[in-house]
Amino acid sequence: MTKVQRRANGVFDLSESPSHLIKRCAQYFGDLYAHEAGARELTKQQFTLLAALEHNDGVSQTALVDITGIDRSTLAEMVRRMLDKGLLSRERTEEDQRANAVAISPSGRKALRSARTASERAEKKMLETLPPGERPRLVRMLSDIASAGETFAMNGHAAPRGKGRRKRA
Repeated sequence: MTKVQRRANGVFDLSESPSHLIKRCAQYFGDLYAHEAGARELTKQQFTLLAALEHNDGVSQTALVDITGIDRSTLAEMVRRMLDKGLLSRERTEEDQRANAVAISPSGRKALRSARTASERAEKKMLETLPPGERPRLVRMLSDIASAGETFAMNGHAAPRGKGRRKRA
C-alpha cells in the first residue's frame, strides 16, 4: 500500500501521487524520445499512430482512436497532416462510405523504422534509471494498469482487483 497522499496538515503531496508520477514519467519519455528522434523525425503521437497501423493496416480512423487512445479530433488532424506528408493513404471503407480506412505508405514505413529506433533508445534510457531486475516488473505493472483502463473504457467500470490482468509467462 502506498503512503497517504494527504499529510496531517492537509497538504497534498504530488511526489506520492501515482497519477501525477505516471504523467511525469510519460513527460520524461516524451523528452527522451524528442531528443533521440530529432526535429525531422516523427512526433511521439505520429510514431504511435504508425506503430498501430503496422499491424492494423486499413482500419478505420474510429478503430485507430480505440487502438491508440488518441482523441478523435487530434487523430483526424494528425491523419490529415500525415497524408499531406505522404506517410499515409486513406480511402472510404466498403462497409461504411462515411468511414475512412487508413494505411501506411512506403515512406511511412521508412519513417516508422527510423522512429522505432529512436523510441527504443528512449525507452532504454528511461528504464536505465531502475535496477535491471525491476525493469520487467515495472512493464508488467504498467500493463496491468493499462489493461484495467481498457476494461474501464469498454465497461464503464474498473476490473475487479486481480481480474482483467494478462497472464504472465
